[in-house]
Amino acid sequence: MSTRRNFIRDASMLSLLATGIPMRASAALAPPANTKKNAADARIITLNGRSLDYRMNAEVKEFHLIAEPVEHEFAPGTVAKCWGYNGTTPGPTIEVTEGERIRLFVTNNLNEHTTMHWHGALLPCGMDGIGGVTQPHIQPGETWVYEWTVRQHGTLMYHPHADEMTQMAFGMMGLFIVHPKQPTTPKVDRDYAFLLHNWAMHPGTYRPDPSVMVDFDLWTFNSKTFPAIDYLYASSGDRVRIRVGNLSMWNHPIHLHGHQFYVTGSDGGRYPQAIWRPEVTEIVGVGQMRDIEFDAVPGDWAFHCHMAHHTMGPMSHNFPNMVGVQQRDLVERIRQVVPGYWTHGENGMAEHAQHIVGGHHRNSGPANTMPMMDGMGPYGPIEMGGMFTIVKVRDDWDGKSNPGWFNHLPGEQAYKLE
Repeated sequence: MSTRRNFIRDASMLSLLATGIPMRASAALAPPANTKKNAADARIITLNGRSLDYRMNAEVKEFHLIAEPVEHEFAPGTVAKCWGYNGTTPGPTIEVTEGERIRLFVTNNLNEHTTMHWHGALLPCGMDGIGGVTQPHIQPGETWVYEWTVRQHGTLMYHPHADEMTQMAFGMMGLFIVHPKQPTTPKVDRDYAFLLHNWAMHPGTYRPDPSVMVDFDLWTFNSKTFPAIDYLYASSGDRVRIRVGNLSMWNHPIHLHGHQFYVTGSDGGRYPQAIWRPEVTEIVGVGQMRDIEFDAVPGDWAFHCHMAHHTMGPMSHNFPNMVGVQQRDLVERIRQVVPGYWTHGENGMAEHAQHIVGGHHRNSGPANTMPMMDGMGPYGPIEMGGMFTIVKVRDDWDGKSNPGWFNHLPGEQAYKLE
């Protein structure tokens, strides 16, 4: 059926064809290169990451994402051949402001096609990035352009909508943060962001397995596992916001110690204050984004997923439970025929942490496989892995460096009964 909209669209397409301009990125519309503008005005602190540089082209803010293979270290002991953007997984965080006109160039340096979907964005249907539905796929070596005027604010994400099973399992995703045009209250002093993901890195292998649905080995904040995940820092009394996006295949109850936070926003933007909810744990479902805010209290506060196996490193799911079984030299005898064999400890898995302290796992475990639990604190092994980090708050934090471990005041620390 002929409509005014169709007439304008068809006339525009004929005009482009008449001038010889293809319906994708051309030499006249080149992606930005060597841009450094964003370094000074990035407002988001991306755990183990950075914000993407941009350039201004007249009144349009331009970004360039490059889909490509990357070599990624999850933590000391495990390096994998992944896919990502601009050399990292997840890709750099995109920061824009409500009302801006933006143009995003996406170059495909993979050996298979891809697309780019802007998860949660309000945009013209043709910019939604669904391969085969809203556009042809981006073939290897091609650059395609997405452009729209931003008419929302909130915590969004980006990821492919082509061969998602493989491309997302390999790490192709990133954060897309839209700042509100008008300032909000209370003012946020520290604005952190990260993505939740899971990976099937079988012991001794070097590439994630995209066919695994449930039994994952690595659970990550921004593609890092503890103890390689950045700490979150703040001064006492700072208003802290943490933005969490979930592109894994599990839901995650995210728990912060020592604070009662408010759930203040999502991809739908910052909620009206009347509907903020006080919580200490917030479930972030698959495909969801949640913003939490709190006033920082001095201490070293654990911050983690509350599914216990999501705060562990690689472990087998299919061996007998040996807790309570007298093992004596059983492990060493089995290891003579099965090199690298480990089992549950006789009295529990805390023995595993003692093995780490002694360096046994690092010397005799499977190749390219980090310990199940790791990290040392001021009082011994932390016995964590996966989705775990620490929020460090100090009265006298200098705003830059790690302040070290917290010094507890007299009478404010648990003690042994003699």
